[in-house]
Amino acid sequence: MANTPSARKRARQAAKRALINKSRKSRIKTFVRKVEAALAAGDAAAAKAAFALAEPEIRRGVSKGVLHLNTASRKISRLAQKIKALDTRPAPT
Repeated sequence: MANTPSARKRARQAAKRALINKSRKSRIKTFVRKVEAALAAGDAAAAKAAFALAEPEIRRGVSKGVLHLNTASRKISRLAQKIKALDTRPAPT
């Protein structure tokens, strides 16, 4: 346990930041899950709409230090690829 006043304060701050970061990560995952659910359903329009909301949320995670830039770029790229593949697939008749 922290002994000095400054170490105690740092421990309090770290706990507070951990809660905020956990909330941000959870929010990002929720947005990504919505995109993946639309992809699984085969709904290209819903997937595009969900992706339009998810992408800025992922990028915000980078700016807030929750995600690494390359991780965010990879997630965005993979989701975009899946949406593009779904969009170019011929419609079932």
